[in-house]
Amino acid sequence: MKKMKQVFKGRLLTVFVKKERLPNGYVATFEMIRHPGAALIVPFLSKDKIIMLRQLRPVIGSYIYELPAGTLDKGEAPLACARREIIEETGYGAKKFTFLGKIYPVPGYSTEKIFIYKAEGLSKEERIAEKDEVIESRIFNKTEIKRLFKQGKIVDAKTITALAFCGWL
Repeated sequence: MKKMKQVFKGRLLTVFVKKERLPNGYVATFEMIRHPGAALIVPFLSKDKIIMLRQLRPVIGSYIYELPAGTLDKGEAPLACARREIIEETGYGAKKFTFLGKIYPVPGYSTEKIFIYKAEGLSKEERIAEKDEVIESRIFNKTEIKRLFKQGKIVDAKTITALAFCGWL
């Protein structure tokens, strides 16, 4: 019994209400966001320096520190998205991408899956900024990242996870 009813369709997200019989026999109703997925990049300028973003997030009404990431376009592979997003958000391209892992950031209500990559061999390229993004790139070393995290200034879950994958937290 998996009855789904679409209740909203936006540019990025589609929201469904879904009834499902659980293994214990209970029929539960879930609100679910169908998301196309995303790629996140940890851009290494050197073995001890990475690029992070200070980005305005209007939904929470604040600037936050995070790593470059973006939503997969329809039919786009996660690695292709990572290659595109690093240029769009940092103005750097990368020679080498290493897959680090994947996460479901909010599995209680969304299908979003984020693919995490380490990027190395960076070279400056023309930044292709999106009009709806307010982003400033900054370079940090490991000590600075740990200090920001301990001060509660890195609060983005996908960024925290990616930094942990790299051994930076």
